[in-house]
Amino acid sequence: MVTGRPGGLVRALVVASHFPPTVMVTAFALALSAGIGAGARTTTLVALAVLAGQLSVGWCNDWLDARRDLAVGRADKPVVAGLVTPGVLRAAAFVALGACVVLSFATGVVPGAVHVVAVASAWSYNAVLKATWWSWAPYALSFGLLAVFVVLAAPGGGRPAPWAVAAAALLGVGAHVANTLPDLEDDAATGVRGLPHRLGRRASTVLAPVLLGAASVLVVLAPPGPPGATGWALGAVAVVLAVAAGGSGVARPRSRAPFALSMAVAGVCVVLLVLAAPAVVLAG
Repeated sequence: MVTGRPGGLVRALVVASHFPPTVMVTAFALALSAGIGAGARTTTLVALAVLAGQLSVGWCNDWLDARRDLAVGRADKPVVAGLVTPGVLRAAAFVALGACVVLSFATGVVPGAVHVVAVASAWSYNAVLKATWWSWAPYALSFGLLAVFVVLAAPGGGRPAPWAVAAAALLGVGAHVANTLPDLEDDAATGVRGLPHRLGRRASTVLAPVLLGAASVLVVLAPPGPPGATGWALGAVAVVLAVAAGGSGVARPRSRAPFALSMAVAGVCVVLLVLAAPAVVLAG
C-alpha cells in the first residue's frame, strides 16, 4: 500500500529504480556520447534511452524480487516497507521499457536494436539468470552492448574499438560480483545462487576488484599511443584500490570495505573510459 505522505510514491519509485547505479550508467553513456562528439541531439537521445532502460530494469528487479524481499524482511526495499505495490512496479517497468524502445530507435535502427537487446539481456538476469551460474553473462553482454550502442548512435558511421567493448564487459561483470556482496546471505536464503554465491564470499570479494582492475588497466594500455600522465595516474589508483579491496576481502570477508573499494575501482574505470572516448571510435 502506498503511504499518504506527499511524494511518497515518487520517493518509492526512485528507491526501487536502484537509483545510484541507474544514475551512474546513464551518466557514463551521456559522457561517453559527448566525448566521442556525437552532438547534442544524439547525446540527449542516448542519455534518455539509457535512463529509461535502467529505470525499467530497476523496477523490474524489485517487482520480481518482491516475494524474496518480503521473505527476508528487506526493510530497505519500498515493497517491504509498504510504500509501493509489486503491481505498480510492474506497470512502471513496462512503461519505462516502452519509452526505452522508442527512444532507442530514435537514434537509428541498428543502434536502437543493439540497445534494446542490451536491456532485454538485463531483464533476463532479473527473470531467470540471476539464480544460475550464468548470472554474469547478462552483465557482460549488456555493458558491452552499451558501448556499442553509444558509438553506433553517433553520426559518422564509426564502429567501437574491441578493447572498449571488452573493458565495458569486464566492468559489468566486476560490478555484478561487487554488487552482490552486501546481500549474499539474504539472496542464498531465498534460492538465488548466481556465480558470486556459488564461488563464496571470500572468492567473490577478490574476484570483483580483479575484474574491475583488469578493465581499468585495459583502458589505460589498449588505446593507440602511449598513455598520458592522467591515464597512468588513474590506472595506478585503480590497481591500488583493487589490491586493497582484494586484501581486505581475504582478511575480513564480511566487511563492507571490499564492496566500497570495488565500487571505487568501478568509478575510476568509468572515468578512464570517458577520458579515452576519442579512441573508442574506429573509422567505419
